[in-house]
Amino acid sequence: MRVLLVDSERPSLQSLSSWLATDPEVEVVGECDSGPVAVRMLRQHPIDVVFLGVELPGMDGFQVLREAGPAHTGATIFVNTDDSHALKAFEAHALDYLLKPYDEERVTRVLSRAKEHVRGGRIQALARQLMGLLSTSQSAANLAPPPPPASRYLERLVLKEVGRVAFLSVSEVDWLEAEDYYVQAHAGGQTHLLRQPLRELEAQLDPRQFVRIHRSTIVNARRVREMRPLFHGEYQVILGDGTCLKLSRGYRERLDALLGVA
Repeated sequence: MRVLLVDSERPSLQSLSSWLATDPEVEVVGECDSGPVAVRMLRQHPIDVVFLGVELPGMDGFQVLREAGPAHTGATIFVNTDDSHALKAFEAHALDYLLKPYDEERVTRVLSRAKEHVRGGRIQALARQLMGLLSTSQSAANLAPPPPPASRYLERLVLKEVGRVAFLSVSEVDWLEAEDYYVQAHAGGQTHLLRQPLRELEAQLDPRQFVRIHRSTIVNARRVREMRPLFHGEYQVILGDGTCLKLSRGYRERLDALLGVA
C-alpha cells in the first residue's frame, strides 16, 4: 500500500512515519509539510492512501484535495489536533479522522481499515475492467447493458465519540435501536450512539437490507438467522450472534417479504 504523509508538524510526521515503516505492507512514498508540495506529490506519484494534515502552509488539507483532484488523492485520512473539522472531513469523503498526539492502537486500527479499503478498491477496479470487457462484447452483439443505478442510500455512519470521530460502514450494522431522540447502532458486539432520530435514519437506509421490526427497532435482514413464534402473532427474531429481538405483528409482512418467507 503506497502512502503519502502530509503534516506541518514535523515531530508528528516523523512519529507516524516510524510506525508505518514497521509494516511490511506499507510503502511511504513521500513526506512533506506544505499544501502546494502535497499537491505536486499527489499528481506525480500513484498514491493509495494519504495522511493529510488539515492546517498546512500555503493551503489547507481540503484545498489540497480540490487542487490535486479525486483521480490523484486515493483514500484520505485527515489528521489534526482537535475534531473541529471532522464533519467537513466526512463531507469530503475522508476514510477517517485521526487526532494528535497519535495513539499507537488507534493508528493501527486506522491503518487496518485503510488496507481493507485499498483491497476493496482494487477488487472494484478489476470488476470494472471485466464489466468493460463484457460491455464491449455486448455492444458488438448490439446488446448494450443499462447503466448501473447510482446508490442514494447511506453507506456509512459518522460516530462522534470522546477524543475521536470514526466512520462505520452501514453494512457492518447488525441492528438499530431508538433511544429517545438518539439511535443506538449495534455492530459486531459494540454499541455506538448516533445523534439523530430513528425515523430520520430509517429514511436514509436501503429498504432491501434494513427493515423495521418494532416501533423502536430496525434490523439488518442479512443478520437474521431464524424466527420463532411467541404469542398473538408476534415473533422473536434471532440474529447470527444470538441476539434476540421482538418482531411486532404489524411489521412481520415486510420482514417476511425481505427474507423470502412464503
